[in-house]
Amino acid sequence: MPELRKDPVIGRWVIISTERRNRPSSFSAVKRTEEPSRCPFCPGNEEATPPEVLAYREAGSEPNRPGWRLRVISNKFPALKVEGSLDRRPHGIYDSMNGIGAHEVIIETNKHDYDLVDMTDLEVRDVLWSYRERITDLERDIRFKHIIIFKNHGEAAGASLEHSHSQLIATPIVPKRVKEKLLGAKRYFEFKERCVYCDILRQELTDRERIIKDHDAFVAFTPYASRFPFESCIMPKAHQSNFLEMSDSEYLTLAVCLKDTLRRLKLALNNPPFNYVLNTRPLSIEHQEYYHWHIEIIPKLTTVAGFEWGSGFYINPTTPEEAAAFLRGLDDEVQGSADTPQVGT
Repeated sequence: MPELRKDPVIGRWVIISTERRNRPSSFSAVKRTEEPSRCPFCPGNEEATPPEVLAYREAGSEPNRPGWRLRVISNKFPALKVEGSLDRRPHGIYDSMNGIGAHEVIIETNKHDYDLVDMTDLEVRDVLWSYRERITDLERDIRFKHIIIFKNHGEAAGASLEHSHSQLIATPIVPKRVKEKLLGAKRYFEFKERCVYCDILRQELTDRERIIKDHDAFVAFTPYASRFPFESCIMPKAHQSNFLEMSDSEYLTLAVCLKDTLRRLKLALNNPPFNYVLNTRPLSIEHQEYYHWHIEIIPKLTTVAGFEWGSGFYINPTTPEEAAAFLRGLDDEVQGSADTPQVGT
């Protein structure tokens, strides 16, 4: 059983999960699976994965069989497990609890060599819809306090399999970093009676120098205090604290925005490894006035070393203004790659 342990100095919870030692990438280089017939995420290999909890598939096709275009499964090597009770307990000055939660994998496509930038806008929308469906289902479990969805693309970003996928983890506590963002947003709201994220958007749309692209309902931009080179953010213009608040049509617009941003990063940086994280409010309504959901995209271009770990400061060798200008300048290349999708990435 995984276990959650709390750092008594800064209040950060850590997941101790020995089950993760058995995953393909544990303590060694990722093994690339060039042959789809041996990839557990490819059609025909459904028995190599846990049973699906959600699938978008052809009419008449059977669960856990070929015929799907998107499939969600429980992670075979979960960081947290659904079964059991929290059982919070002390160990002298320390606190721990059982590692209760959910850990799922969203297999985004049935095509082994495709990634999000190779998919159609509707296929990317389906990926976002699957996020919505799984959050909606898991938020009914009163043990869960927060859900994070993330994607690791490339070996350096932590991907253990090359077949395009993202992951979801539901936790029984609100993570410390999320709490810090919530507290900062709350303080700003109490002082100015406005959402800090809405003010950030107004500032960026006024300055324009960090805008990557304005997609009507969504804006892609490089944050003013970017921690990493070419760090990017996507945010809805309308104030929404919860990713679930969007209309069906807005998911398609977001799909276009996300795909466009990832394509620009791919072209600019030669298909870099990256992480993206969907930041939505915890599973309560108390933060809805001052929190604003957003997607962070972090290309893995630099190494977080001793100074960063020891101080919490980040050293970014590229200004966000330069990064945004370079990404903006790729309009012709982005359109060209959209007309002729690049496969085999």
